[in-house]
Order: sequence, then C-alpha cells, then structure tokens
Amino acid sequence: MEVYFFMLMIGCHLSASGGFTKMAQDAVSINADVFQFFTRNPRGGKAKNISSDDVMEFKKIAQQNNFGKILAHAPFTMNACSAEKNKRDFASMVFKDDLERMEHIPGNYYNFHPGSHVGQGSEKGIQLIADMLNDCLYSEQSTTVLLETMAGKGSEIGGRFEELYSIINKVKLSDKIGVCLDTCHIFDGGYDIVNNLDGVLDEFDRIIGLDRLKAIHLNDSKNPLGSHKDRHEQIGKGYIGIDAITAIINNPRLKNLPFYLETPQDSLDGYGQEIKLLKSLYREQNL
Repeated sequence: MEVYFFMLMIGCHLSASGGFTKMAQDAVSINADVFQFFTRNPRGGKAKNISSDDVMEFKKIAQQNNFGKILAHAPFTMNACSAEKNKRDFASMVFKDDLERMEHIPGNYYNFHPGSHVGQGSEKGIQLIADMLNDCLYSEQSTTVLLETMAGKGSEIGGRFEELYSIINKVKLSDKIGVCLDTCHIFDGGYDIVNNLDGVLDEFDRIIGLDRLKAIHLNDSKNPLGSHKDRHEQIGKGYIGIDAITAIINNPRLKNLPFYLETPQDSLDGYGQEIKLLKSLYREQNL
C-alpha cells in the first residue's frame, strides 16, 4: 500500500523584474514551493514582453522542484467597479491582457482585488465587477481567477463573504472563479480567525463553499480585529500571532492549500526565514 504525505506548500511574493526563470531560482533559494508575482507594475501600466525561452526554463525548474500553483497578482490600480467609465475600461483591458499572458504558464491562478464602489453602493459595485468578469472570462482559459477577501476599508467590495458570493453568483463561467483568503484582510475585516478559526471557515463554507477556496495569503496584521486597516505584519509579530498562524497552516480544511506570504521584508532572506519557521511548525499528514 502506498503512503502519501501532504507537505506545506508555501512561498512568497517575488519581484518579476528578472523574468520567470529568476523568480523560480529565487523561490528555490529560499526553499519555497510556490510564489506570487505582479503581472505588471502594481500601480498599473504596460506589462513586459514574455520570452518563450524564459518560460521554458522556468517550467523546467518548476517541474524539477515540484512547484505548486503560481499566483499572479493584478495591479492595485485596477478598479472594476469605479464610478468612472475610463477606469473600468482600463481594468477590463488589463484583465483581458493578463489572462492572455497567463496562458504562457497554463493552469495557474490570477488574483485580483474586487475594487471599491466609491459611493455607488455595494450592490452597484458587485454588478460592475460581475460585468467585467463576464466580459473577460472565456471557456478555453486554463487560468482560475481568484477574488481576494478584503479588509472592508472605505468602500472596498469583498470585506464580507456575502459580497464575494454575490459576485460569483452573477458570473456565467463561474467554474473559472475561486477565492484567495488573506488572513490579515479577514482579521482586519472582523472575522476572528484567532479565537474561532473553525467558525469562520464554517461561515465561509455556508456562504461561498470551501470548494471555491484555492489559495491563502498568509500575513500577520499590524492592527487589531475589526480595524478595517489592511496593514500586513511579519509572521508572529502582529495581532494574529504565531499560535493562530500555526493553527491556520495545520487546519485540516486549509493545510493542503498553497500559502503565499506578503509580509513586509527588507530582503529575500526575510521570507526564507519565515518559510523555514512555518515548515518547522507544519505537521505532515499521511494517508
């Protein structure tokens, strides 16, 4: 009888300036199994050309090192539910272009912040986000698009699970949609993952469905529960704390998902130290 071991799949956000091969090399150097990158400047703008040779070498390294899913992150300036049409058009243009570019590395994830309704109301904002998704998603794409849970800062959409469900429910190709849960965001949004993690996961499952949960942004928080601030902290140095984060990575409903660190670091080594720490706290499960 064969025995299979589940191991922690964890990595961090990496600079894409050197291309895919450099990101893969950086990931290997810090013992990461996955990584996240911005598809273009996080403040928006034109994306760099993709080299087929670079992609080929990346795929070779990824296969040799048993990488999990790579998570591409859309630029922050993309607001699918802006009150201004030109900003919504920009979001749609970036989204379509990014999905096309993701087919160079098929079968991975593309994550985006749903957006801010800027006074139009959440119902209108939700409809505009769904409209963009219905315009951009296509049946042949291999990429799964992830809506990110937000902290509920200002007029952000996605601070409540119900809002994400409402978006998904309006998307025609909803099989192309999943959710990325950000631990800092939902904690700041009022979900008590420190004292009631299973209760929060039960609520997520009841409203959205845990089958939609594809990835975790693993971050501590500089602010207390329900602050609606969205300021990430290094692992174990914030209000979530190392005990709660250890419980998150070992929770039976989460432990086989890929985890992506977005903690504030001065160097790649900082991420390497967090990955080493978290892997030491992970309890391998065999089947």
